[in-house]
Amino acid sequence: MAHGEIEITAELVRDLLRDQHPDLAEHPVRLGARGWDNQLWRLGDDLAVRLPWATRSADELVRKEHTWLPALTPRFPLPVPVPQRLGEPSARFPRPWIVTTWVPGTPADRAPVTRGEDAATALAGFLTALHRPAPERAPAGRGRGGPLAGYSEGFAEQLATVTELGLVPDPDAVRAVWDDAVAAPEWDGPALWLHGDLHPANVLTEDGTVCGVVDFGDLFAGDPSIDLAAAWTLLPDGAADRFLAAYRPAPDAATLRRARGWAVGRALACILIGDAGVHGRPGGKATWGPPAQAALRRLIATQS
Repeated sequence: MAHGEIEITAELVRDLLRDQHPDLAEHPVRLGARGWDNQLWRLGDDLAVRLPWATRSADELVRKEHTWLPALTPRFPLPVPVPQRLGEPSARFPRPWIVTTWVPGTPADRAPVTRGEDAATALAGFLTALHRPAPERAPAGRGRGGPLAGYSEGFAEQLATVTELGLVPDPDAVRAVWDDAVAAPEWDGPALWLHGDLHPANVLTEDGTVCGVVDFGDLFAGDPSIDLAAAWTLLPDGAADRFLAAYRPAPDAATLRRARGWAVGRALACILIGDAGVHGRPGGKATWGPPAQAALRRLIATQS
């Protein structure tokens, strides 16, 4: 993470609004969350301001959301943060930023799904609505979404690291899931709209089920298997079958094999982020570890 030199405060957010969207400037402003790419500031009860802070690529992600997401959201059965306004770089803050709707709920890394069947149905309905053919000029993935074989070196490095740290009890079983996914036939269908980053911190819950999906900065077009990994990374034991039965069109065997590969790769990454959080290392998030460990156990247990 490469945090910017400008400290983002409520006063700065309000000043930016006064300069470019003065009709919103008098709403109460308070910190909502600090993510990988952006900070999120609540704006009254119904809106939020997202400002890039941690990565250079965040500028592009903010503009991408503002350009593409509003046209997709009317068909979604779950609430998402819909871009309302765009803020341009200025002397006060030299990066673009956006105002979106606020989606209530608690991230699933802090409030896991407990009503598995309800959550499976809700998440499958959301992805069925999202996974429609994208136009040719749709954005490409940010270092994700291509054939799994291209990520094998990074996977091997992560597996070696978690094994050395003693965080994975059966690395051979983990490797078997990945190898099977890499051997699966590649996607030969149309490029579909994808969320691309469905880890527990980007899915909101309430009363034990999914109530919203956030952070569409990685929105892109490609193989749906990267999103279908959510069957194992987001849902509790026993809910994957319900999810896959509710998702349409029903995924073929090759797509499910690739989805399991994406799931095991994401689980390893989140285990490392969780371990960094437990030990107070930069960029760590302690809440990411337990759901990733649970996902890995599910994937290993269901490996044929």
